[in-house]
Amino acid sequence: METLLIVAGSGRMLAQAAKNAGLKPLVIDLFADLDTQGCAEDFRQVKSLAEQDLAPAVDCFIERYAVTHAIYGSGFECYPESLYYLNNRLTILGNHPDVFARQLDKPAFFSTLDQLNIPYPELVFSMPEYADDWLLKPMQGQGGTGIKRYHADDETKEPVYWQKFQAGTPHSVLFLADGQQMQVIGFNRQWPVCLSETQEFVFSGVVNRCDLSDVHKAVITDWLEQMVPAFRLKGLNSLDFIHADDCGYVLEINPRPSASMQLYDQDLLSRHIQACLGRNSVAYCAAWRDYHSAYQVVYADHDLTIPDRFEWPDWCMDLPKPGNMCRAGQPLCSIIAHQKNSRSVVEQLRTKQQLIISKLEGYDRHGIYSQR
Repeated sequence: METLLIVAGSGRMLAQAAKNAGLKPLVIDLFADLDTQGCAEDFRQVKSLAEQDLAPAVDCFIERYAVTHAIYGSGFECYPESLYYLNNRLTILGNHPDVFARQLDKPAFFSTLDQLNIPYPELVFSMPEYADDWLLKPMQGQGGTGIKRYHADDETKEPVYWQKFQAGTPHSVLFLADGQQMQVIGFNRQWPVCLSETQEFVFSGVVNRCDLSDVHKAVITDWLEQMVPAFRLKGLNSLDFIHADDCGYVLEINPRPSASMQLYDQDLLSRHIQACLGRNSVAYCAAWRDYHSAYQVVYADHDLTIPDRFEWPDWCMDLPKPGNMCRAGQPLCSIIAHQKNSRSVVEQLRTKQQLIISKLEGYDRHGIYSQR
């Protein structure tokens, strides 16, 4: 396998990982960011990941490059049927569409956790009698998008469920699985950003360290050792959970490579591929760096157009094309930082975020930069 198809809402991370692994990535995504174009052998930008938008691009790559294998990233939560289409056309290196769909079937997912005696915040699948401390969550959500505090007069059009708000610190654990066994790659601390009253819990950033004790990490690891065979998870996955009052509570599994994979030195994409092909690749192998790495999404706080002559700093990723309009609340770019301790790396992210926002706002509507 020399050529690999990457399909995701944003394909940059997986495309860079594939290129670093010596493969030739073909990318289908929603943005065709500048750095995605730079590392892709070829790319196609699509309007959505719905099958009708995806199929022509996939057919084109199969015909032109005879590509046989694909890896999918984020964005299919609203289009699980598209994974079945991909699975019929190519060999998917990742979780089977049935496994992916089971994570979206929240009654089945949390029922399995009950059987395994794994805790999670209280939830219901019909409107609660009282609105106190309930969150309204979409059945098919990702990255915290669409989660909001529930009010008794809320209208619900999309499939949703209600979950008690659990105070605490958001975490994730990145792990590699082969359907039966697993290896923890690393425990991470995450944080959300509040973009609006109805977008209060959107994923903002992640750092590859956390203050969980070894005892708590062992508990989470034990949960994963039960969940992997129960759900038949393969490849790179991540588990989101809340830690509070000396206890952990599962939120969800992201059944595909997550943003945290880029915080580790190891060639995790090659190990993902080997695990999905059924080769022994989940034996322990240290993956963390001797310094702290953190990743953050920078969101626009108002509508703005990317200037034609804008020069992005080297530490920026997911770079929009000149002339692109970024609406308020949409991602502008991503940034990454490395430091010797967790506090310093998060502070560096804040500094870099402010630098990039100030630089963008230094351009007038004609794209001419003026120092303010």
